[in-house]
Amino acid sequence: MPRTSETGGDGEETMVHSRFKLSAATCLAIAVLSTPVGAQTETASNLSGGRVKIGVLTDIAGPTAMANGKGSVIAAEMAAEDFGAGLDVEVVSADHQGKPDIGSQIAARWFDVEGVDAIADMQGSPIGFAVQNVAAQKSKIMLLSGSTSSDFNGKACSPLTVQWTVDTYNLAKGAAKAVIEAGGTKWYFLTVDQAYGHALTRDTSEQVKLNGGQVAGNSVFPPNTSDFASFLLTASNAGANVIAVAASSGDTVTALKQADEFGLSAKAKIVPLQSVLTDVHAVGLKIAHDAYEVSPFYWDRTPETRAWAERFYAKANIMPTSFHAGVYSSVAHYLKAVKATGTHEAPIVMKQMEKERVHDFFASDGYIRADRKMIHDMYLLRVKKPGENKGDWDLYNVVQTLPGESVNRPLSESSCPLVKK
Repeated sequence: MPRTSETGGDGEETMVHSRFKLSAATCLAIAVLSTPVGAQTETASNLSGGRVKIGVLTDIAGPTAMANGKGSVIAAEMAAEDFGAGLDVEVVSADHQGKPDIGSQIAARWFDVEGVDAIADMQGSPIGFAVQNVAAQKSKIMLLSGSTSSDFNGKACSPLTVQWTVDTYNLAKGAAKAVIEAGGTKWYFLTVDQAYGHALTRDTSEQVKLNGGQVAGNSVFPPNTSDFASFLLTASNAGANVIAVAASSGDTVTALKQADEFGLSAKAKIVPLQSVLTDVHAVGLKIAHDAYEVSPFYWDRTPETRAWAERFYAKANIMPTSFHAGVYSSVAHYLKAVKATGTHEAPIVMKQMEKERVHDFFASDGYIRADRKMIHDMYLLRVKKPGENKGDWDLYNVVQTLPGESVNRPLSESSCPLVKK
């Protein structure tokens, strides 16, 4: 059974430990399920007892807890169960409380005292940038799912950090084209005053202009804002027919609800640039219907995504977001590389991760590029109208598949120091 312990208190994080040391029978069963026919089972002979420790640093109790949070921990544990055969995999987790300094302190202790080999999820770009500095100093791997600023594969790229799930350039390119083609040509941005919010507005503004649209203005608001009235009124007075919300779950949900209350949905397209499944579920189809979303994952897209999502639902009691799916995929790929190399030395493992393609329900043929972006297809989704859905979590229609290379910044335009020009 998983071993758990929790600590709390002012300024302290909540931490949960789960250990997966699999029996011989279980290892054999999982190996049969997860190893392609004809492939050789890799060993971890150079690992001390086959021990691997993965930390999930996320928002456990804050505004993005549904989008990331405990679901990210469950996803990492599922990856350990599925791909930990022959290894002693321990998953630990902590709540960074939305504070970069707390995130850095947790990471430093994990690396120096607790022997953590890699950190996954890293919800929130401000925390991601802070922890990346610690990880680089300690030569440890970071698997970003919830840190979305495109600077992670640009000017702030790092050799041992992979941005796995989504970035602000992905979101911007897909959303701008779709919304402008649907008639939304004059944009006003509501931008959360955090790194990913500014990056999302920057990247989307660039794409709006490239697609022939106009940027009418931008209002910056603090995280966890409860009253968007003045920002929404300013956007409406600017004559915008698109109000784009560059924020994460909590602020996005609040802005969408208040835009509907003020009747702005009838005057402009309200575009949540970084919404996820749980946001739309919280807002409801009556308010969110017909909104566009660009996402790397939707649980009801294929038989494979449905099968994994149903397993996840049985453990989490919610359907998975793209961040949850990305945590699973990244941890699974990491564990495969550890087994293949027989070590958890980060530079060696990272080379193996770059070498092997990603083939799972999340990415049919993904790969890690020189700028440390995992390239995979994205999907243009549109929220269903009330009555179109067949259940509480049946929320989207998949409008279009966006090929991976088409929605990522070309390497020729990259500012990542790792990219050879």
